[in-house]
Amino acid sequence: MTLEIINLEADLEQLMKALPDQLRAHIQGLPDYLDMIEVILDLGTTPQVRFLEHDKRLVELPETTQADIDYVVERTADFNLDNRAGIERTLHRISAIRNRRGKILGLTLRVGRAIVGSVDMIADLIKEGSNILILGAPGCGKTTKLREASRYLSSQYDKRVMIVDTSNEIAGEGDIVHPGIGYARRMQVPQPDMQHRVMIEAVENHMPQVIVVDEIGTELEASAARTIAERGVQLLATAHGHNLENVIKNPTLSDLVGGVQSVILGDEEAKFRGTQKTVLERKTLPTFDILIELRSRDSLTVYRDIRQSVDMFLREGVLAPEIRELKNGEWEVTQTDDTDEMESGSMKSPNFDVTHIFPFGLNKEKVAIAINTLQVPAVVSHTLAQADIVLAPKSQVKGKSKISQILDGRDIPLHVIKRNSGEAVLDFLKFYFKMTTSNADLYEDATREIHQVCKKVLAEKQMSEANPQPAEIRKIQHEYAEDMGLNSMSVGKEPNRRVRVYPGS
Repeated sequence: MTLEIINLEADLEQLMKALPDQLRAHIQGLPDYLDMIEVILDLGTTPQVRFLEHDKRLVELPETTQADIDYVVERTADFNLDNRAGIERTLHRISAIRNRRGKILGLTLRVGRAIVGSVDMIADLIKEGSNILILGAPGCGKTTKLREASRYLSSQYDKRVMIVDTSNEIAGEGDIVHPGIGYARRMQVPQPDMQHRVMIEAVENHMPQVIVVDEIGTELEASAARTIAERGVQLLATAHGHNLENVIKNPTLSDLVGGVQSVILGDEEAKFRGTQKTVLERKTLPTFDILIELRSRDSLTVYRDIRQSVDMFLREGVLAPEIRELKNGEWEVTQTDDTDEMESGSMKSPNFDVTHIFPFGLNKEKVAIAINTLQVPAVVSHTLAQADIVLAPKSQVKGKSKISQILDGRDIPLHVIKRNSGEAVLDFLKFYFKMTTSNADLYEDATREIHQVCKKVLAEKQMSEANPQPAEIRKIQHEYAEDMGLNSMSVGKEPNRRVRVYPGS
């Protein structure tokens, strides 16, 4: 993998011009000058330069004075309410520390870089149109990846990309955007508490295909993100938090991954599901399809189906995300550390999920034999709490059946086969895992399902999803939604790719 930094030396020179002469000359004389990440100036202490792997205190220089700090402040743009400023037509960020009277006593000058190729590790995910949420510790490259994703989609795929830029970190300080964003457009945010308004304005006024947002951190911004996703616009964003668990447990941001609610089950249902009476469940569909945790600049974790991952987390199951690592200049894809290593060296995004099937009214041994015969990635689930799907014969779902009542309001798909036979189970598994597409009954079921989804969207004016289907059936479902005057798009990765239906415009 080859990385190229746009305008590195010219941009660094602009940052150096904002520093006092003696400090500038000393930093430019460091052997690893081009690799620095931040310059730290605090009143009464010696300056410090931070690198990726170490920090260097410049003890050879005198302590920072108020005159030094004022010198830098005079050469940067005005500080916003979030105490951040920049330098015209660069990506650098200057953050201020103030005393109680508002006087600036310290500065953090962060070096901004537009790195072409930094998004290669997730390019396959970005270009498929999924809504992607990126998490990670400060300094791990979240903003850099958003910027490169903007350039990648706008330049290579001619997408209409709009950046909502609160601190001008993605597209650069000033009114002329940095070349690092390609052909993407940028809307500046007057002050941080207005970011959610600008997010909605971007969708309503400028017809983007992609919205890019850095640092979703409030309930209003989370709500705006959901609105964008429901309108069928691809959303790429970062949020506060290091990992999936942080977001699930954050009451302000948990809506991004579907939210969490406490549910009290009846005695019979709790026994049936093999759980306690009070359980945690996801409230609704997640705003985002995929979540990425940046573990370091050379390693990340991918949760390909947030809906499934959150459900598994709440059931205290074992999560099995992808691990992507840079080794010897190439990205390798593996499973998590507690699973067998998968084939590496390819970015074709293999699916590592095992489908847990709960048979209702079916002989479990028949299902297990069919799974073993076809060698599909599935197992028989012995409790509903661990199930990804429920499989039942037609005779068990007539009228107000027990399984229909139990699944009412739950987000576990119910798949119906014509009869309780090994042959019917085999037909279903072949169809579900894309081994055949000739089963007319399943086509009929998929059409019936999309009809119900469309009716729900028309009644509730909110998006809804059908169950995963192969491409040829999804095409029929898209046509059906269009005939009903609704919008639709396919989301997710095979074999979990499905049709999402939105209210018509």
